Amino acid sequence: MDIQNIPQQFIAEKIFILRGKKVMLDRDLAELYQTPTKRLNEKVKRNIARFPEDFMFQINNEEKQQLIEQFEHFKPLKFSSTLPYAFTEHGAVMLASVLNSEIAIAVNIQIVRVFIALRSFLSETEALKDEVQRIIGRMQDFDDKFDLIFNCLDELISKKTVSPPRSRIGYKPDNIE
Repeated sequence: MDIQNIPQQFIAEKIFILRGKKVMLDRDLAELYQTPTKRLNEKVKRNIARFPEDFMFQINNEEKQQLIEQFEHFKPLKFSSTLPYAFTEHGAVMLASVLNSEIAIAVNIQIVRVFIALRSFLSETEALKDEVQRIIGRMQDFDDKFDLIFNCLDELISKKTVSPPRSRIGYKPDNIE
């Protein structure tokens, strides 16, 4: 795999939301950093002070099962006896400093770019969502106004205007009014 030209889509497919945070699993980071997952986790354990809970956490059995069910590339986790670690964007950056290799630095730059692109995409999506909600609100106002107009028209149509008898125009004989 050419480190400098890792497609953003390839990395983005390894990012998912867990506990309300965008994270990557240790096995995916190890694959990108071209190191065995076991070695990656050993380095993390030796430098555990660099990885607070908001940088890295170990997933529980329930979360592991959900990942296996939702994502095809996590099927091998089914047979793993250890629970994987999930790294946030900041955890991935810290991981590159712990691994301290040229590959880790190059891959980390790509990972950070993907997280930035995702953040930008999500903010654009939120802006679009807000705009759609605003338009829906305006359409609801128009619907209410149209309902009022149609109700008024229905009332006008349903009213039978009884006009008073009109007096005859022209010559009036005495017995006819």
